[in-house]
Amino acid sequence: MTEKPKVAWYWCASCGGCEESFVDLAERLLKVFEAVDIVFCPVAMDFKREDVEKLPDGSITVALINGGIRLKEHEEMVKLLRKKSKIVIAYGACSAWGGIPGLANLYNLDEVIERKYLEVPTVENPKEVMPTKKTIVNIPEAGIKAEIELTEPLPVLLPLDKVIDVDYYIPGCPPTPDVFWNALQALLSGNLPPKGSVIGASQKSVCDECPLNETKPEKILVKEFKRPDKAMAKPNECLLAQGFLCMGPVTRGGCKSLCPQANMPCTGCFGMLDGIVDFGGKAISYFGSILDYSPLEEREIKDAYEKVPDWVGVVYRYSLAASKLGHKARLKKVERIKEVTEI
Repeated sequence: MTEKPKVAWYWCASCGGCEESFVDLAERLLKVFEAVDIVFCPVAMDFKREDVEKLPDGSITVALINGGIRLKEHEEMVKLLRKKSKIVIAYGACSAWGGIPGLANLYNLDEVIERKYLEVPTVENPKEVMPTKKTIVNIPEAGIKAEIELTEPLPVLLPLDKVIDVDYYIPGCPPTPDVFWNALQALLSGNLPPKGSVIGASQKSVCDECPLNETKPEKILVKEFKRPDKAMAKPNECLLAQGFLCMGPVTRGGCKSLCPQANMPCTGCFGMLDGIVDFGGKAISYFGSILDYSPLEEREIKDAYEKVPDWVGVVYRYSLAASKLGHKARLKKVERIKEVTEI
């Protein structure tokens, strides 16, 4: 009997959406269980770190790792999985490029922790209790007294390939079930592209698969940029032509343009197309090219840009940690567009 491929699944700094995408395979999930042997998946099964440590080096066929590397524990676990695995895949936008949690790299670690535990409007912490490395848990009625030690946070969040060697990338926030399934089929068949490739998705842009592309004019020119929380998009009309900041032209396809089909601009979660050096730089360049003002109308251009309060969050929403800016961008006020456009 042929031994099934061994698969490991681990999450780092993530929201749980990537795990949900696994469940969203629905009945196809049964075929996955038939085809592979899951040897590590702590989010769903009772696996411990020592279970991985006991495995021979290189015995895991594929390790799927989602989430960015934010904690020392994450760093240690992904290095262990790299040692034990033949193939390591950065699964989802956070693992591939840092994702939305990577936007925290705009601030130093102390600012991030203070924001999380003291300043967020939904947090009630009147005693200003902050996390400590070690604490004693004492529950006399249960006969429990133990010292708990927390792992240390890293100074910045890192994409997976900044910590270990990555073989392939599966994009999305989260990857759609079809993209995940396509990637699995490629992995199980052994018909894989060159190392470092994005698998399961498309080589074309989101615009190429968007039904609204039929209404897109040959040359787009707009007088203002719109945000979906401030303006209602017209149905069945190209969102870019309406002035909405849609990342479709510079974003890899494969998602079947789910957001534009729901009348929402593409946010770029499938990452950049092949050949683009910096995702955010390409996006801001594109948006600048459709703004219908002459260079002499400087005031009007500035007004149009200032209507968008968070340009870094728009163009680097999923990729700041992997960008040319990386963790060097300590921007307090993101209206300083010049620091982005010079990339």
